[in-house]
Amino acid sequence: MRAEDALESDERDGDSAQGSFDSTTKKSELKLAPGLYLVATPIGNLGDITLRALDVLRGVDRIACEDTRQTQKLLNHFEISTPTVSYHQHNERERAEQLIETLKAGGRVAVVSDAGVPAISDPGGWLVKAAIEAGVRVIPIPGANAALSGLIGSGLRTEAFAFHGFLPEKAGERRTRLEELAEASAGSGDAPATLIFYEAPHRILETLSDCEAVWGPELRVVVARELTKIHEEFLRGSVRDVRADLSARERVRGEITLLIEPVCKKDAAAHEKLTVRVQRMMDELGVDEKEALKKLARELRQSKSELYRELQREKARR
Repeated sequence: MRAEDALESDERDGDSAQGSFDSTTKKSELKLAPGLYLVATPIGNLGDITLRALDVLRGVDRIACEDTRQTQKLLNHFEISTPTVSYHQHNERERAEQLIETLKAGGRVAVVSDAGVPAISDPGGWLVKAAIEAGVRVIPIPGANAALSGLIGSGLRTEAFAFHGFLPEKAGERRTRLEELAEASAGSGDAPATLIFYEAPHRILETLSDCEAVWGPELRVVVARELTKIHEEFLRGSVRDVRADLSARERVRGEITLLIEPVCKKDAAAHEKLTVRVQRMMDELGVDEKEALKKLARELRQSKSELYRELQREKARR
């Protein structure tokens, strides 16, 4: 749909988002059709804003923002004076009720997150459902997205991919989630989907360590950092090498998109469970479990306590 397709002339108040438009009609004489507009905003480079997004932000009655202060910087840059209202995870349901009343009365509301696409690991999903149930038209205004930008620049498989947002912050829950995904991917055929995650810079090393423990050191990963910004970077390679690269840095900065190429079913069989490896080492070397874990930790370049926790989790799942 073209930018002008979501506009209608002042002389029409119909429900259609496709208004009258010809070469003699000026933009100032047009107004948006009633509805909820989900507007993508830049994820780092202001040049990524679309002309259609600017038209919508200028034309709606109000803009619901994840952070009004952050959005105001964008609006000021493009000289947009549309009123804003906060809409974030702590007031999402309450604010949705107010916005739905505005929309049901024929209002025009835009929803934006701090960066990227609303409702993708950001507020917006609840309001979309409420609008649909209320019979309000929902109009997506596409634009920048870190997950897709990271994917197309990763070199990993793009025919099939799955976005999983942020992994759990707690180590045990994160490892369990990765194990579940590994099991599902291993059973999905010879070409499992590329897995996409968002991750915080202060947790990326722990997450990569978990990935190595679950899939093995040769797992192919891509860390896309600071996408669309001046210091944009793609780290591609085995999880062991990428983790070593980041570990050598004084500090990891910037927003991160992590992409994983999970092993296929035939390769997954080669990645033994920790319990099997420990038992084989005990049998072959004639050592106890504690000593086997210590030797295995040195081989894998992981901490003994980390392997011990993983061993206990495997035993608990039996």
